[in-house]
Formats: sequence, C-alpha cells, structure tokens
Amino acid sequence: MALSELVKYEGDNSAFIWKYPNEDFNCMTELVVHEGQEAIFYANGQAADAFGPGRYKLDAKNIPILTDMINIVTGVAVFHCEIYFITKTVQMAVKWGTDSKVRFTEPTLGVPVEIGASGEMNLAVEDGKKLLVKLVGAKNGIAWDESGAGFTKSLQMSFRPLISTEVKTNISTAIKQRGIDIVEVDEHLGELSEALKERILPGFEEYGLTIPEFYLTNVLLPEDDPNFVKLRELHTLSLQKRMAEAEAEVKTTQAESRAAYLTAEAEAEAKIKAAQRGAILEGQTTETEIAKKEAERRLIQAQADAQAAQMAGMAEAAVMQAKGYNQKDVLQADVQKAYAEGIGNMGPAVSNGGGSSVMGDMLGLGVGMAAMNAMAPQVGEMMRGMNVTGNAGAAGAVAAGAVAAGVGAAQTIKCPSCGNVLPANAKFCLECGTKIEQLPAGEIICPSCGKKTPAGKFCMECGAKM
Repeated sequence: MALSELVKYEGDNSAFIWKYPNEDFNCMTELVVHEGQEAIFYANGQAADAFGPGRYKLDAKNIPILTDMINIVTGVAVFHCEIYFITKTVQMAVKWGTDSKVRFTEPTLGVPVEIGASGEMNLAVEDGKKLLVKLVGAKNGIAWDESGAGFTKSLQMSFRPLISTEVKTNISTAIKQRGIDIVEVDEHLGELSEALKERILPGFEEYGLTIPEFYLTNVLLPEDDPNFVKLRELHTLSLQKRMAEAEAEVKTTQAESRAAYLTAEAEAEAKIKAAQRGAILEGQTTETEIAKKEAERRLIQAQADAQAAQMAGMAEAAVMQAKGYNQKDVLQADVQKAYAEGIGNMGPAVSNGGGSSVMGDMLGLGVGMAAMNAMAPQVGEMMRGMNVTGNAGAAGAVAAGAVAAGVGAAQTIKCPSCGNVLPANAKFCLECGTKIEQLPAGEIICPSCGKKTPAGKFCMECGAKM
C-alpha cells in the first residue's frame, strides 16, 4: 500500500456499480468522484458514508466510522474497507426480450397464435445504497449484461425473469383491452409500451432502479402459422369492406354536399330575384306616389288659386259696398247717363219734309240702347215712365217696343260664386274667374243655391227671389 493513493473510477461505461480493486487505505488516501457518479464506503460489513461528485481525503474527519481504525502506534490511520462507484447517469438502449413465445387467442374468432416480444429501455440507478445492499453484496460490481469487467452477475440475468413474466402476462391483455387487431399491432406499439412499463417498473424500483423510458419495439408474428394466415385473409376482407364503406360514405357526403350547394345556390338565386322584383315594385310604387303627390299638389294649387281669386272678388265687392254702391248702381248710372245724352240730342219736331224728329231720335236712342244688353231693363223702365203725346207718343211707343224687344233678346245671368251680373252668353265671371255653365234657353242658375231653375221671379229649388 502506498503512503498516498488516489482512488477514482476505472470501470467501463456498461457498469452500473464498479468496485475499486484495493481494500486497504490510510488517511493520506484521496477520493475523486466524477459528475454522474456516487461513491459508497463499505466497512465492517455495512454500507457507510456516500460521497457525491468532488475530491475527498479518507480520514476520520470525512469518514467518522474510521475513527476506531486509526493505528495509534504509527500515528497513521490504516483501515480496511471497500469502495464502490455507482453510475447515476441513464443507461440508454438497454435491450430486453421474452425467452419464449406468448400464446395469444384472437378474441373475435377464438383462433390461437403464438407471438414474441422484444424491445429496449433506458435504465438508471435511483437509490445506489439499496441496489448495493440488495443485489450486489460483496461482488466486484454489476452491469446490465455479462460483458461487465469481471462481474459475476448481470442485471439482465437478474431481471430477465421479471421482464419475461410481466410481458407474457400482460401483453395479450393489453391488446384485447384496447381492441387492437393483432395484424395491425405495429400501429399500437406506443400504447402497449406504456401498459407494459406500468407493470414492470415496480419490480425494478424495489432494487433501487428506475425505468425512465420503456419501449416495445417488435411483436413477432407467426407468419407461417395457418391460423395466422386465415386471420390475415379475414383482415384483408375486412379492410376491403371498410374501404368500400368509406368510399360509399365519401360519395354520399359528396352527393349531400352537392345537393346542399345546389339548394343554397337556388335559394340565393330566388332571394336575388325576389329582391329585384321588390326593387322594381318599390320603384313603381315610388313613381305612382310621386305622380299622386304631383296631382294632389296641382289640385291644391288650383284650389288655392280659385280661393285666391274668390277672395279677391269678395275683397273688391267689400270695397264697393264700403263705398256705398254695387254693380247694379254702376249699371243704372251708365243707363241714366246714356238716357240723358239721348234726350239732349233730340231736335225739335219737323214737318213731313224730312230731318230729325222726336220719333227718329227716340228710335235711334232705343236701338242704341238695345245694343247694350246690360242696359236694356233700365232703359225699358225709363221709357215706360216717359209721357209723350202725338208723334212723340207714337215714337215713344215704338221706342219702347224696340227696347222691349232688345230686353227680350238680351237677358242677364248672375255668377254662382260671387253674384256678379253677367251677360247671358258669358263663359267666365269677370270678377272671380269662375267658369259659367251654358244653360238651355229659358233656364238660369239661382244665385242663392247655385242650382238650375226656369227663368222667373223665384227659384224653384230654394224659393229665393230672383
């Protein structure tokens, strides 16, 4: 034993636990533990302290259990112990497999077939002291397989029965529970891997190991087994049936989509046409409303114009009445003026030799006044009031007859709106503009009720004095 010694890991990458070959140390010995490793001291038949990554001196200060092992004579602590290095990193792609075929009975047809299973897993040490105490003991170390340097036992040999039993027991159940077709088992390896890991993991944890990932990578199918050949044929027929059903469903869906599209297109077209018809009807209605409103406007305007004309006539009549006379007074004044002028123009009586005479003057006056239709009644009245004798009386009689004839030929009417006196042949009122209806001979319009009545002194409709 050297006075000073450096203890470190010298095993290979396949080892989970590696034992340092030397077992005698002193307090000058140094221990180096790398990252991803753990060192455990085994002294007096029991696991002592554990050291994580770092550099340590093997003395009583760091390892209290060594206090009783110091050689008091030499002053140097010499002790006997075992040092185990434990790899804490995850060991990747650790292979596993069943030692024999697994009998699987197809649930639909009840046909038995034999299958095998294999895969890989990632393995790591979770509790190094537990693994060391329960599995390694005093051995040189342990690796997954038998290739470990001088190891008398491997983890693969230790856990093969556990893996094989759990896989055989649970793989058939997992396939049936998930309704997996054995011919399509490769499509469900992920599901089956998780199911098998749940069953296997507790057995590893009992020894301080853990399984971060577990993979079922291959399910060996008996391709030459007649029963499996029948299963594959049935699977092919079932697949063809499903494909035909899927194709029919696709065609049905396409037809339904096409029908829905055509229906939607027809509905959209119908809505467009309805909207167009509505727009046309709305336009026609608008035009009708515009024409109606224009007609109403014109009617209101005409009524307003007529009312304005009527109000103007009534206003003029009110002005005349306020001045103390009316249209009759004006007419009588004109008649009297004409009569006076006629009297003034009369010459003295002449002999039979010729020249002007009273008779001629009266006839001229009567004929002139007869031409004035509006003055005829007044002239007649005046002529009847005149007292003439001889030739003058005869002339007056003749003139009176002429005037009477003129009066009969020139009757007057009154406007039904404002009551203005008009010639019998008048078509519109000179005062208010009202249109005058032409009546048959012998009929007039009553100024009180505005209805037709025979010419006379009283109206036959309302009894008003004419």
